[in-house]
Amino acid sequence: MQKAQSIDQVQHMLSEQGYVCGRSLATVVFLSLKLGRPLFLEGEAGTGKTEIAKALAASLGRRLIRLQCYEGLDAASAVYEWNFAAQMVAIRTAEAAGSAERAALQAELFSADYLIERPLLQAMRPDEHGAPVLLIDELDRTDEPFEAFLLEALSDFQVTIPELGTIQALEPPIVILTSNRTREVHDALKRRCLYHWVDYPDFDREVEILNARAPRASAQLSREIVAFVQSLRTEDLFKKPGVAETIDWANCLLALDVIALSPAVIADTLGAILKYQDDIARLQGSEAKRILDQAKAGLDAG
Repeated sequence: MQKAQSIDQVQHMLSEQGYVCGRSLATVVFLSLKLGRPLFLEGEAGTGKTEIAKALAASLGRRLIRLQCYEGLDAASAVYEWNFAAQMVAIRTAEAAGSAERAALQAELFSADYLIERPLLQAMRPDEHGAPVLLIDELDRTDEPFEAFLLEALSDFQVTIPELGTIQALEPPIVILTSNRTREVHDALKRRCLYHWVDYPDFDREVEILNARAPRASAQLSREIVAFVQSLRTEDLFKKPGVAETIDWANCLLALDVIALSPAVIADTLGAILKYQDDIARLQGSEAKRILDQAKAGLDAG
């Protein structure tokens, strides 16, 4: 599929992939595609930042290349590495074959035949289906030196391999960076990108998301699930449940043939929406009933 020609088309093509987004997010995605600018998505974990890259790649018919960030990630690990095992085999074979083979091998050891391409280098390569979607996920897990490297790589869309030289993308990839904001990402990198804060959706939007991702749930059960989760987010929890947890919980309830929420059902399935024991312990006993009553009261008032 060609790049979207309007904001409405962005919303439509993402919704076809089961991703429901508001107009503000669709607008910044459209501008990112139109202007060829990286898109920086920041927000709480589980709000759909990673999913938008997957949905965008699927809707455009492009390859998705994901660089999962972690502490200690360096430029070499993100770009390439040499296949040392294959190089050692080639060296031993050449030594056994004689001096002529050894001389020829010196020029070949650091050629493309022995190169293992990592996500950033893969994203610079031409693709018959068009430039890939490069997802740089959870950038806040890395450190400042890697940010500085990315700043250069995303400015010129090129990487340098000392043994081979500079490799530049013929068509720049569609770049999406995400951050859970466990630390601040440097302003210099943010300035290279279009920025959007991905917040928890409002009630109607989350019900719409649940209808798209867990369509077997009845309208009433979906509304109860969303109302309970949104009430839960107002509590003093170590980790508030994201939209991903809402979807997981709905699928768990469907697997148990639940047709309506009750304190007992909530107690049995808390592990689907809360991931810390302290938070789970808080909802034991009468707390779950209190929040459920609060959620249902809100539904009745609406």
